[in-house]
Amino acid sequence: MTSQPTPTKAADGPGGPAEPDGGLQAGLKNRHLSMIAIGGVIGAGLFVGSSSGIATAGPGILLSYALVGTLVVLVMRMLGEMSAANPTSGSFSAHADRALGRWAGFSIGWLYWFFWVVVLAVEATAGAKILEGWIPAVPQWGWALIVMVVLTATNLVSVGSYGEFEFWFAGIKVVAIGGFIVIGALAILGVLPGADTDKAGIGNLTDHGGFLPNGPGAILTGVLLVVFSFMGSEIATLAAGESEDPQRAVTKSTNSIIWRVGVFYLGSIFVVVALLPWNDPSIKEQGSYVAALDSLGIAHAGQIMNFIVLTSVLSCLNSGLYTASRMAFSLGRRKDAPKAFARTTSRGVPRTAILVSVAFGFVAVFFNYKFPDSVFLFLVNSSGAVALFVWLVICFSQLRMRKIIQREAPEKLVVKMWLYPYLTWATAALIVFVLGYMLTDTEHDGRETVLLSLLVAAVVLVIAVIRQKTGAGASSVRASDDPRDGAEVKVG
Repeated sequence: MTSQPTPTKAADGPGGPAEPDGGLQAGLKNRHLSMIAIGGVIGAGLFVGSSSGIATAGPGILLSYALVGTLVVLVMRMLGEMSAANPTSGSFSAHADRALGRWAGFSIGWLYWFFWVVVLAVEATAGAKILEGWIPAVPQWGWALIVMVVLTATNLVSVGSYGEFEFWFAGIKVVAIGGFIVIGALAILGVLPGADTDKAGIGNLTDHGGFLPNGPGAILTGVLLVVFSFMGSEIATLAAGESEDPQRAVTKSTNSIIWRVGVFYLGSIFVVVALLPWNDPSIKEQGSYVAALDSLGIAHAGQIMNFIVLTSVLSCLNSGLYTASRMAFSLGRRKDAPKAFARTTSRGVPRTAILVSVAFGFVAVFFNYKFPDSVFLFLVNSSGAVALFVWLVICFSQLRMRKIIQREAPEKLVVKMWLYPYLTWATAALIVFVLGYMLTDTEHDGRETVLLSLLVAAVVLVIAVIRQKTGAGASSVRASDDPRDGAEVKVG
């Protein structure tokens, strides 16, 4: 059968015709986009991974978060400039395709897809562990299956159902962190009724070996431990292509990234290290946020945080499946993936792209249970540095795309990168430095992660170059440049 879906409303891209994103529909409301933008920057890694960073860098972990947060703000500003000028479901992959060449769009698009399907397995397993603790009658693999099936069904219904689920998931995360910061601040000031605040105080930042108890080098080690918890801030630019006003959504998301990083990351971590000495053993044993709440004598702190972490895991799963499927859709539309990936249902849902993405997620979950220390460990490590690769490609794409936009559609520059091109080059240099520093890190698997990620990236890049030289997937009219693309979409 065929359907005539209503395309999203998007402005003409620089140097090209309007890009309606094929059969995708404008099913995301402004409140969905706002919460996706806020929730996207709050990953489950903030709750789960911050304890190792605090144990490594002490209170100086605040500088690690500030450094990575600054990096994310700068990269998102570049991405916002390109996406506001030409909102598309392919986001940075489509921009790299336009600015650097098909090899770049193909490579970074598939690497990003690979990253998120592995994340699906990681988050499904993490969520299953929590649920099994609550209801042990259902085995862990059973909970992983249930979670994956439910969220797959949600994404298959419509983009609006994804947005609605994410609105509430992200809302719980925002309220939880906001409440944690308020409660913690009152405890630090000594005015929280009924709380045990003997350990709390600003003095914890300097009283236990100083602000940098393990030396300034620990700041960079802390960067390696926290950088991946920021992955997901770019999801709003992918989702904007299915909103009612993509340009406004991208602009708003880009402009609010500073306070989001400042409040949710720096604010909450500051509260943790002020409530407890950084070397308190409970931070590593219970997790930083649980330990902080426990130190105040708050009843059932562990279960409260388990609920919040579960919400974050489900949010990450929900967004991961959405993000992977939209990247697969964009690759299919640009003929860098099977044509079926670009087909949508009458509701504007890329069904095949979703099912293929979740299928690989299920395979990864199987590997996690069957071969956790070999195959799955390889998958996790080989996708670990993809976030930095994506940010680096965004930098180089923006350097080229700014000139293209200025030449062909200067009125589309509604968001501009600060101090262009100097700050862009400085950001790229910082990312390269972080990757280089990771190669020296053997204690936290930094070297293995970079080398395996480079290996996978090299394989994908070779395939991209071969495809480009042989003309594979090429056509007289590029899918991303054809305004008629998606006008008639076949569905099974």
